[in-house]
This record gives sequence, C-alpha cells and structure tokens, in this order.
Amino acid sequence: MNIITNDIEFATMASKVLEMVPDPETGLSVIDLGLIYQLDVDKAAKMIFCSMTLTTRFCPMGEAIIEAVERALKIKFPGHEIKINLTFDPPWTSDRISPKGKTILNQ
Repeated sequence: MNIITNDIEFATMASKVLEMVPDPETGLSVIDLGLIYQLDVDKAAKMIFCSMTLTTRFCPMGEAIIEAVERALKIKFPGHEIKINLTFDPPWTSDRISPKGKTILNQ
C-alpha cells in the first residue's frame, strides 16, 4: 500500500472499500489508480481524513469521484465525519498506478 496513514489497520479497511470506487474513465479503482495519498483516522472524534488527487486538475469526473470516495467511507464507517482534502501536490503520475492496475491496463 502506497498510502500515508496514522493507523495501518484503519487504512487497510478503508482501502478495501475504496477498491470498489472506480475511476469512470479507466475503470480502475481509486486505489489502483493511485489517487489516494493519505488516510488518517481520529477514533475519539470519529473523523476520517482522506487526502487524494485526480489525474488532472481538469478531470471532468472529479466531483463524482470525490463524492464516491466520501460515500464509500461513510458507508464503511457510519457515524464518522469524512474530510476530503483534494491536492495536486505532488501531481499524479502514472507511476502511482498499482501493479494490478498496470496489468489491467496492459502496461
């Protein structure tokens, strides 16, 4: 897993659910595409922090992808507040695609 986290067990569970969130253009999950940079949890405050990116600042499906990530986390972790931080630093590159994703894309 190439995701920064303050809780590896939480990040593993969150990543599993985010593997079901597809990028509409490629069909790869947001995990396999490498869009998720960081997943942190504050268990006491019931807050989840997700730092993510898009393949481009002008991604026409960006809003839908962000909403799908938020929705998936809310379903998996009911009662938690979800904070999504969209960042382009560092910018996304194809190097972030997982080995599984590269296989699917024949790269």
